[in-house]
Amino acid sequence: MTDSLTCAELVELVTDYLEGALEPAARRRFDEHLAVCLGCEDYLDQIRATIATAGRVTPDDLDPVARDRLLATFRDWAGSDPKV
Repeated sequence: MTDSLTCAELVELVTDYLEGALEPAARRRFDEHLAVCLGCEDYLDQIRATIATAGRVTPDDLDPVARDRLLATFRDWAGSDPKV
């Protein structure tokens, strides 16, 4: 029997799960958790919907001011100290 995966661990692994990058044991734990946790199943569905929607947005779809704000936010976030 494998160790149970927590909801927080599932959230940490969701990108690797969707990209098919989990090791078989981690994938099994992920799937086992989804089978018993409706909240995480809903979370995974929301992430899939977000990816599907975001994949349809082109740079021309964004207002230039909104685009600049998003880029600045991500630049600031990427350069911030995660321990703060």
